Amino acid sequence: MADLLVADNICKNFGNFTALDDISITIPTQSIFGLLGPNGAGKTTFLRIINQITMPDTGKVYFEGEPLHPSHVGHIGYLPEERGLYKSMKVGEQALYLARLKGLSKAQAKERLEFWFTRLGITHWWDKKIQELSKGMAQKVQFVITVLHNPKLLIFDEPFSGFDPVNAGIIKKEILYLREQGATILFSTHRMESVEELCEYMALIHNSKKLLDGKVADIKREYKSNTFEVGLSAPNEESLLKELKSRFIVTPATYKSITEDLKLRLQIKEDESPNDLLHYLIGRAQVNHFVEVIPSVNDIFIKTVTQDA
Repeated sequence: MADLLVADNICKNFGNFTALDDISITIPTQSIFGLLGPNGAGKTTFLRIINQITMPDTGKVYFEGEPLHPSHVGHIGYLPEERGLYKSMKVGEQALYLARLKGLSKAQAKERLEFWFTRLGITHWWDKKIQELSKGMAQKVQFVITVLHNPKLLIFDEPFSGFDPVNAGIIKKEILYLREQGATILFSTHRMESVEELCEYMALIHNSKKLLDGKVADIKREYKSNTFEVGLSAPNEESLLKELKSRFIVTPATYKSITEDLKLRLQIKEDESPNDLLHYLIGRAQVNHFVEVIPSVNDIFIKTVTQDA
């Protein structure tokens, strides 16, 4: 897969404050890439550099192999965390105006707006003023305006802010649709479950530095600890627990179950396999539950940021 955007050794300072310190990130074409980090980590500064709202002090950004140029703005759609619609303008009037600024003809703008308004079920908002809409409703309108010109790169800064679970699910579905249509998606979010559901790649920035970067599956593989969650039934659970503690690192597990199991987490050695553990347990108890503990993005985020701090 070719790379749509490459940021190479980006540094940015504001006076004595370092916002980005030697950040290099590669975003493959037609991927969904999650940019993570606590508040003040440097995420928004990075997004603004890609959008050429601000420029890096040192380093380069490449778009489809070329140094980032003002002409590339037309291939980028940006939904900032701070929304910017004119509250007293009507939705349709404003959407047409902003679509024309993106280079669409009036006919193209009307055709694409009709498609998206119908797709999202908001055609009856056309003559409403933005100030008459809720935050989530206004955000749907801005989402449409962001994607209207079919950009190659879509940048969403906290795209699910202000949405209830139903509408957040609708926007997730549309993000996947846009990727299927050929777009590359970069989004910054604090909602780790969204990264779990959507992202193939992620990077974690903390205190202006990049701490993690790569495929989500590879990062999870790196952070897993050969730990398995098990549910066991045995005639003498006390004796079994004593035996398990003599061989494995054992901690309690708290999953939900319809059976009264001995619920444990067992950590095996590097040279042992899941089959070895399962074979060992089957010889001593009835195994009702057996799942490898894979760290969530939230677990990785907390562990990495805490260690860095």
